[in-house]
Amino acid sequence: MICRCGRRMAAGKERCVTVVAPILVVDPLPLYRRGVAAVLAAAGHPVETHADPLAWVRQPGDVVVLLTLLVEHDWDVLRRLCALAGAHVVIAVLDGGTTAGVRALRLGARSVVPRAATGEVLRRAVVGTIEGQAVMPAAVAAELVAGDRSDTVRPVSTEEVAWLRQLAAGVTVGRLASAAGYSERAMFRLLRGVYRRMGVRTRIEAIMLARESDWF
Repeated sequence: MICRCGRRMAAGKERCVTVVAPILVVDPLPLYRRGVAAVLAAAGHPVETHADPLAWVRQPGDVVVLLTLLVEHDWDVLRRLCALAGAHVVIAVLDGGTTAGVRALRLGARSVVPRAATGEVLRRAVVGTIEGQAVMPAAVAAELVAGDRSDTVRPVSTEEVAWLRQLAAGVTVGRLASAAGYSERAMFRLLRGVYRRMGVRTRIEAIMLARESDWF
């Protein structure tokens, strides 16, 4: 028999004992926050949706932050949360993309859940994470393992790393193109290819990832 929390009950048991923990849901959409809160509250978890996550995790006891990652500021919050000492874990909620899932795990998230996950999948992921498991889509796990096998191989060249370093220092794409001997349009096209191979979408994300990877 399966309990509503998603755990299998032992034979002869009328109910299972589910470990609960306070959960903070951080997402820009109020409707999404309320829906997630309703799903988790039904499983017995105390849920909050409006607290400051960096202050909230300092409360005593085990707590969970369900953090949606959409823009670079969200990634900064994840980085700061995972750097804080304390009895808290972070579940990263993502709008797709296996590379983003791997990035979240490497920054310190315990588990990764798609933002489009059903209530049942979300509930099981939360229960598993609280019980000490790392829960993630199979594609994220596969890419994480593949990355661990080839971490010494960068997806970009030494010259491209130098471009990123100059962009981080404030050099414009126009000046970068002139120094490299390309037209500005061609340089934009080349940089888009660099971002794609790095698994990011914007210049800021590429610079942040390069710094996290100690490329410069």
